[in-house]
Amino acid sequence: MSSALPTVPPRASRAPHAPARGRRRPAILTLALGVALIVALIVTTGVGQLNVPPLQVLGTLLEPFGIRGLPTPELDTVQRGLWTIRFPRAAMAAIVGASLAVAGLLMQAVFGNPLAEPGVVGVSSGAAVGAGTCIVFGINAFGEWTVPAFAFAAGLLVSLAVYALSRAEGRTEVVTLVLTGIAVNAVAGAAIALLTFLGDTQSREQIVFWQLGSLAGSRWSQALICAVLLAGGMFAAWAVSHRLDLLALGERSARHLGVHVERLRLFTIVVVALLVGAAVAFAGIIAFVGLVIPHLMRMILGPAHLPLVTASALGGALLLTLADLGARTLVPMADMPLGILTSLVGGPFFFWMLRRTRRTSGGWA
Repeated sequence: MSSALPTVPPRASRAPHAPARGRRRPAILTLALGVALIVALIVTTGVGQLNVPPLQVLGTLLEPFGIRGLPTPELDTVQRGLWTIRFPRAAMAAIVGASLAVAGLLMQAVFGNPLAEPGVVGVSSGAAVGAGTCIVFGINAFGEWTVPAFAFAAGLLVSLAVYALSRAEGRTEVVTLVLTGIAVNAVAGAAIALLTFLGDTQSREQIVFWQLGSLAGSRWSQALICAVLLAGGMFAAWAVSHRLDLLALGERSARHLGVHVERLRLFTIVVVALLVGAAVAFAGIIAFVGLVIPHLMRMILGPAHLPLVTASALGGALLLTLADLGARTLVPMADMPLGILTSLVGGPFFFWMLRRTRRTSGGWA
């Protein structure tokens, strides 16, 4: 018999290397985002009304290790300003951005929808009601921590209320959860409008400015609280990433594979409430970070949630760091609210991503 075995096309011989390239992609993206974030933090902390060279900023950061930057006549003043004003603000920008992005990723996983974002469960609107109540009625139970404490507690309580109201016969349907969140957000919006009506001119200005989001006046103590909650939230997200992958197959399939869907959903919503509640309590309402960044990372990396957690955190930190730079520098001698900037940039960008996803795959990339 003279028949010969079919030859393997050259393209097929390279096919086994494709999974290896796919496995390297998360590592490459994580490294690129990490380097970009470090560079952005060094550059942004040196830009402002008083420009500081990047080498001087880096030297100030490394001074505890005996390394100093370029000497300047105002060295002590510059270092004091960096450590007390710009470094805490840059740290808060990175931490809040990472928190919102990880929360958005978890919400998209729970709802199985790329349009889901942390505000769906009412945490942002609930926090706004808590903060507005303190501002209008002059509550000062915890001194300067009163507004953040009330905002955090109200956001967490509203999120748990949305989950409790959406349960029926021991189960929670995603559609019911979304509709309940919409209703609760509407009620919270009416409460905010009522508080704005009842407050005086100064209270109204504070409520409006708080709702627009800002990192002005950030301190190390605030950054530490948000960093602790971010670390806990990321560990929790890593721990449930495999179960979120199974949930993406559908609730019925996930249950057959041993996933307790209700317990996972409740746990995830609590984690989201903690992450977003802390971020909103100190920075106000900042839109689109938790919506755009997870969607973009999913388009690049695919559906596996373990690498998406890290990539989303770094992407959110980078985005809000750059957005805060724009908020401080775009308008001379003024501090632009962050929420305005992220909405102006995030809205058109997210619309472009939706169009691209629909054109290429017709679904969730």
